[in-house]
Amino acid sequence: MRTLVYSAQDSATMVGRNLRHTLRSPDTMIMTIAVPVSILLMFVYVFGGAMNVGGSYIDYVVPGIILLCAGFGSGATAVAVATDTSSGIVDRFRAMAVSRGALLTGHVLESVLRNLLTSSVVVLVAVVIGFRPTADPVRWLALAGVLACFVVALSWVAAALGLLVSNPEAANGFMFFFMFLPYVSSAFVPTHTLPSWLRGFAAHQPVTSVTETVRGLLMGTPVGDSAPTALAWCAGLALAGYLAAAALSRRTASH
Repeated sequence: MRTLVYSAQDSATMVGRNLRHTLRSPDTMIMTIAVPVSILLMFVYVFGGAMNVGGSYIDYVVPGIILLCAGFGSGATAVAVATDTSSGIVDRFRAMAVSRGALLTGHVLESVLRNLLTSSVVVLVAVVIGFRPTADPVRWLALAGVLACFVVALSWVAAALGLLVSNPEAANGFMFFFMFLPYVSSAFVPTHTLPSWLRGFAAHQPVTSVTETVRGLLMGTPVGDSAPTALAWCAGLALAGYLAAAALSRRTASH
C-alpha cells in the first residue's frame, strides 16, 4: 500500500513538472490549438459548402476536429518523452528515489489534462462559428470520459515511440501516422463516400468508432455499438502502448 502511495506521489510530481514545462513553452499549446482550429475553419468555410452529410456540416465535423486535436497533443507527448531520454534526465531520475514508472505516467496524465483543455478551446471556437451541440450534462461527462480514454491510449503509444526513437524530431515524425488517421475515417466525410478499397479500413479503424461515439454524445443521438467498440480500441491501444513503453524503459535502463 505504501509503495502505491509513493508511486502516486511521484507521478503527481512528474505531472506538475511536465505542466510547468508546457507553460514555459507556450508554442506547444499554441500549435496544439492553432492547427486543429485552422483545419476546423478550413473545412467549415472552404469545403463545408460542398459537403453533403444530411445536416449541418459543422455539427458533423467538430467531433473529428476534437480527435485531430488529441492526435496533435499526443504527438507532443512523444516529443517530450524523447527529449527526456536524449537529454539524460531519465538517467538522473533513475539514480534518485523516484518510482520507476512515474516519469512516463506523469507524461501520460499531463497529456490528458492538456488535451482536455485544448479540446475545450476547440469546442468553444466551434460554438462561436455556429456549432450547436445538444448534449445534456451526463453526455458531456461521458464525452470527457471517452476523450480521456482515447488520449490515454494515444499517449501510451506516443510514450513508447518516444522511447523507441533516438531524438525528438524522429518522435514527431512517427506520430504523423496517428495524426493522419482521422482523415481516413468518418471524421470528415461518411465512410460510404470513400472508394471501395478504402471503405473497409475507414469503417473499422479506431478513430471511426471513437468519432461516432463523440458525435452521438455531442448531438444527443444514439451511439449504438460504436461506444463499446471505441472503448475496446482504447483499452487495447493503451495496453499495447503501456507494455511496449515498460519493455523499452527496462531495455534503456539495462543499457
